[in-house]
Amino acid sequence: MAKTRKTGSRLDKLKALSKILAKEIDNAEPKELPQLARQYRETLKEIEEIEGAESNDDEIADILQKRADDGKSGAVR
Repeated sequence: MAKTRKTGSRLDKLKALSKILAKEIDNAEPKELPQLARQYRETLKEIEEIEGAESNDDEIADILQKRADDGKSGAVR
């Protein structure tokens, strides 16, 4: 992870962290599991958000973004 910290992108760092957390969860004491599981879920969510942001295939997100840019609400009739 030291190399990733210095040279990797945020996505690379989050993926490395998710691997570390997964190993920690496997070896954790029962009292440590809730905190590790929460951090793991948050890390996965961030990874999905970044990977989703890199993809421009989401037509609905494009429509909602255009509405937001025009000052309109996200609600569509």
